[in-house]
This record gives sequence, structure tokens and C-alpha cells, in this order.
Amino acid sequence: MLDAGGAARAYPASMDFHTFLPLAAVALDAALGDPHRWPHPVRLIGAALNALERPVRNCPAGLQQIYGTATAFLLSYAACACVYYLGRLPVFGWAVSLYFAYAGLALGQLLREARAAARLIGAGRDDEARRALGMLVSRDTSGLDRAGQWRTLAETVSENFCDAFVAPFLYLCLGGAPLLWLYKTISTMDSMWGYKTQRFKHLGWAGARADDLLAWVPARLSAWVLIFSASLMGLPTAGARANVRADAARMASPNAGWPMSAAAWLCGASMGGRAVYFGQEVEKPLLGPADCAWEAESVKTLLNLIIISSIALCVSASALLLGLEAVFS
Repeated sequence: MLDAGGAARAYPASMDFHTFLPLAAVALDAALGDPHRWPHPVRLIGAALNALERPVRNCPAGLQQIYGTATAFLLSYAACACVYYLGRLPVFGWAVSLYFAYAGLALGQLLREARAAARLIGAGRDDEARRALGMLVSRDTSGLDRAGQWRTLAETVSENFCDAFVAPFLYLCLGGAPLLWLYKTISTMDSMWGYKTQRFKHLGWAGARADDLLAWVPARLSAWVLIFSASLMGLPTAGARANVRADAARMASPNAGWPMSAAAWLCGASMGGRAVYFGQEVEKPLLGPADCAWEAESVKTLLNLIIISSIALCVSASALLLGLEAVFS
């Protein structure tokens, strides 16, 4: 971290450097989203992962696992170091840090795309809705009926509340843009290599485990922020409080079920059931109240809940950072 004159300082004394950075990044994300014409660091990381996969695609499983572990460590460290040193550039370092902080958040774009998909579903434009959903999820959306479209939209929005916002925002608050991009690199690696298919189950093992570890606290924080915000909105919270832990434990992922279960109970609709991934049918655990379908109104409630929860988290984090700055300054 740097002081106003550009000299490096120890962490507690330099908290003023990034106290307002998270709020500024959130504001830019809400205003701009992720314009497709703009370059984005995640695309660069994705291109690097594609290039790094090719040399070991046909190698033995053990070698792939070692290679994947080294890639997870070195690529995340390189991203963190790159963002750190670019942020130390004279004159423009603050702007670089702000850009990387903003680019690491994806809530604004998630909400834009979710609203667009919801409009298509609500208008009965099924083919277009399935294509829009296919841009948001890794499952096969081609056979989804109307109820399946609403449910798929609700599932991806609630799960990505953690992945696209809470987790990167938390790491941004804890360690600035460099720590955020260490997390984002691991998260991107998990989203590309973290599948339990023949192609990726060994190569992506380390990235998937690292992502599980880094998302452990944010996933649980996501659920409780949703519950707290639902109470502010007057939504019933007893079901979520009583069931979120047990629901989440039934999921294959140690983290995904927390925000999904909370959202399902708070909005009064079911998640889980049949889904198709890479040509294979999967029966996902039931989350939330049984036999309650998602509809336009419940999805609208979910989107409003996500917005209120994001505001609540920003206000709480800002107050905490300001308090810490006052203590250590």
C-alpha cells in the first residue's frame, strides 16, 4: 500500500489507501457492468488457461494433477503480483487499482443479464430465453420448459451472488485489488477446469479445491446477508434460518448451497431437481420449500433481495473500514 506521496507504508497505517476503493468499485460496476467491447482481465486469464491446458491434455493423470496444482499457485500469484505492482505506478497507480477493483466485481452485469432473461421468459420467447440462460449457466438449457427457465435463472443469480459479488468484494476489502485478483484467478480456473469430467478431473483438482477454500467464508456470509436483508424487506426468514445449513450440506459443493438455499426459502420457491450437464442428466438436491415453482414475481423478489443485500454489505463493510482507519491512523 502507498501513502499520498507514493511511498510504501506498512499495512495498518496505509488503510486510507483502499478504504473507499470498494465503494468506488461497486459504484462503477453498478453503472457500467461489463461492456463486451472492453478488454477484461478474466478473458486474459481464460486465454492463458486455454493455452496452458493444451500441452498436458493427453498426459497421465498424476502429471496433470501436479501441473494443475503448479498452475493454480503460479498463475494466481502472478495475477496478484501484477495488479500490486501496476497499482504502484506513479501518477496513474490509483486509477489502475480502481480499474482492477471494478473489473473484479460482476454484480452489475449479472443483474442486467438476469433482468434481460426474465423479460424474455415473461414474454414467452422461449428460444431466446433458453439462449440467454445458456450464457449464464454451464448446464444444457435447450430443453427447459417455462418453469425450468425461471428456476434456472433463480439458481444462477443466487449462486453467483457469492461468486460475482460477495467473495470478490470481501477480498477487495481485506487486501485491495491484488488479493481480489488472486481470488478471481482461482475462481476462473475453477469455472474452466473444475469439472469432474475425464478431461478436467485431474487437471482442475487443485483449482477446484482452492476455490472451495477461498469461497468457504463468503458463501456462508452470503446466506446470512440475504437473511438479514430479507428481514428488512419484511420477508419471512424462519424457514431459511432453520434449514439453510442442512440444505447446503446436501449439495456436492461445500459452498454453493448456502446462498441458493437461503434464496429459495426467503423467496418461497424450490431449487434443485433435474439438470443436464455435458450430456449427462443429474438430479440435484432439493433446496427450499418442496413443490413450489419459481415465477415472475418470486424472481423479481429475488433480484430485489440481491440488491438490498449488496447495499447492506457495502454499508457494513464501509463502516468497518472507516472504523479501522480511525483506530490505526
